[in-house]
This record gives sequence, structure tokens and C-alpha cells, in this order.
Amino acid sequence: MTALDAPPIVLVHGTRFSAGQWSPQLAALEPDFPVTAVDLPGHGARAAQPWSLKAATEVIASAVDSLDSGPALVVGHSLGGYAALEFARHRPELLRGLVLAGASASTRGAWATPYRCVAGLVTRIPADRLTRWNDRLLRRLYPPEVVEATIGVGYAFHTLPAAWGEVLGRFDAGAMAHVKAPVLILNGEKDTVFRSGEREFARAHPDARIELIPRARHLANFDDPGAFTDAVRRFALHLPPRS
Repeated sequence: MTALDAPPIVLVHGTRFSAGQWSPQLAALEPDFPVTAVDLPGHGARAAQPWSLKAATEVIASAVDSLDSGPALVVGHSLGGYAALEFARHRPELLRGLVLAGASASTRGAWATPYRCVAGLVTRIPADRLTRWNDRLLRRLYPPEVVEATIGVGYAFHTLPAAWGEVLGRFDAGAMAHVKAPVLILNGEKDTVFRSGEREFARAHPDARIELIPRARHLANFDDPGAFTDAVRRFALHLPPRS
């Protein structure tokens, strides 16, 4: 693949975060790819916009169009991965490849109950307290160059109940049947919950493979930014040429 044919890349953040989650990947990928990161509805610069998967799909589609380079590789983490699956279903003509990161667990069934409880609990804790907890946690676990962009934007706690309320009960491996492009399932080795269905997700698609980031957890792109970026880069460069 030539640089001219390098696929555009759209990065879609996870729960409560923003486009700032992708600052390490943006810096590493920008020299070689048309790349952008979005704020999903209710997050970051779109904090005032009501959440819906339909609106999330429209945000991703607008980002692909903004790069003006044809169908894109969409990289979705956690909540962003499920939004990317919805995008793949409704806008297949804009999708050249899909990376699901921390988003290969079924959101149906009994395991979803604790997450519904957590989503409800968030609304009962003051946002400033949640912010302090999240800031301290991120700064304890990761270097500033990895997390300061995320911390600077802040967190979308107010959107969490609506976002996961719509996602829970909606997705399982059957969603892969609607993806008409190659898929990389990219998980942290220690992300036991969100990689729990990775084999079923991979089996449900004719051109999907699994790659693990050693020792990484749910926030694999924070735990090992270089390994995460390299995996995305390799996958991007081996996508079929644009038709």
C-alpha cells in the first residue's frame, strides 16, 4: 500500500472520556494517515448534545466525511466500539476496516445487571467527587503525556446512564454479521470482562482476527500506547485497497 492509499482513521473514545483519550495515537499516526478523533454525543465538546446511538453514528459519519479520503478505518474503544458496530450496520459504504478495542463482550444477559446498577449509581455521586477520583486514578496509573489531554477535557458522567442504558441488551456476536469490512479485535490481555466474547465475535465474521496487548487492561491504549498504535497501524496498512 502506498502512502497515497493509506486509509483514513477515525478514533472513537470510550465511556465518560472524549477525543482526548486518543492523544498518544493521534500524535503517532498523523504523519502517515489522515486521522481524527471524535467526541461522541454527550461527551467533550458535545457535552450538551443528548446521547443516542443514532447520533453517535452520525458523528462518526461526519468525521469520515471530514477527512475527505473515502471509507475509513474506524477504531472504537469500549462504548465507542459498540457505537462503531452501530455505524458499521447503518453506514457500511463509509467503512474500510473496524478495530474493536475492549468491545467484544455481549451486552445481553445477566452480566449486564451490575453495569446497569453502576450507571444508576453514578447519578447519585456529585460530579466533582467523581472527577477528583478519576483524575487521581489516571495520574497514579499513567504518565502525564498519556492522560493529561483526557483529564483536561473532563468526564461525561451525566451521559453514562443514557449511553449504557441503550447499549446494554443490544449487542452480541450477531452484530458482526452487519460489518462488511475486515475486523481487528484488539484487547488488553487482562481485560477479562470486555474480551469475554472475543472468540464468538471473531467466529461470527469471515475476516476477523484477535490480537492482545500483553499485560494491558481495559484501557489498553493507555497501558501500552506504542503497542496499541502499532497494532492499528499494521492492520490499517494491510487493509484491501479502496475499491
